[in-house]
Amino acid sequence: MSTSDLALLQERFEYLTERASADHPALNCPADKLIELCSALRDDFGYDLLIDVTAIDWDAASPRFTGIYHFLSTTKHEYLRVASDCRGDIDPILPSLTGLYAAANWHERETYDLMGIRYEGHPDLTRILMWDSYPYHPLRKDFPLAGIETPLPAADVAEVTGVSVKPAPMAGGPFVSSADGPMSQTEPSARDESWSEKKEKPCGN
Repeated sequence: MSTSDLALLQERFEYLTERASADHPALNCPADKLIELCSALRDDFGYDLLIDVTAIDWDAASPRFTGIYHFLSTTKHEYLRVASDCRGDIDPILPSLTGLYAAANWHERETYDLMGIRYEGHPDLTRILMWDSYPYHPLRKDFPLAGIETPLPAADVAEVTGVSVKPAPMAGGPFVSSADGPMSQTEPSARDESWSEKKEKPCGN
C-alpha cells in the first residue's frame, strides 16, 4: 500500500493503528470494525484479492489470538496486512469475510481447524484438514509438537490396522535434524527422545 493510501485509510478510519512490519504495510483493526474496513479496502482502495487468512497464538497473553489477513491489489500490485485481535481467549471469535471475499471460505476453515478461531457468519465452518470429530487444534501453542495420540476416526480402519493415530516420532518435532554426524544418527527418527523413548533420560534433562 502506498504511503498516500495508508494516510487516507488512517484519516478515514481513526480506529486503525500502524503495525510493525518488516515487509509490507500493516494495520491493526478492532474486530468489530473489520467488516467496515475490508469493505472499503475492496470497494474504495482496490484490494480485490484476499491472499491469506491466518492467526497468531500469543499463548499467555490476552487477547490470546490475533487474526492476520493479507490483501493484494491486482491493479496497483500492492500488498497490505491487517491484524485483528479475537474476542475471547478460550473460544476466540472474529467476523467472517466470506460475504466480501470468496477466498475467505477455505482460508477461514483452515484457521478454524488448526487454531480454533470461530468466524461468525461463515456459511460452513467445518474442518478442512482434520476430521470433523478431531478434538484439538494442532497449531495452538499448547498443542505438543509431537502430537497427541487419538483414536482413528473410522472404526473399521482401526480394527484392521490395530493402531491409532500416534504422535510424531520425536517430542521436538520433525525439523530438528543436526548436520553433524552420519544421517542415520542425525535424523529425528534415530533419536530416542520421543513419547515412546526406550532409554531413560539422564537426571536434570
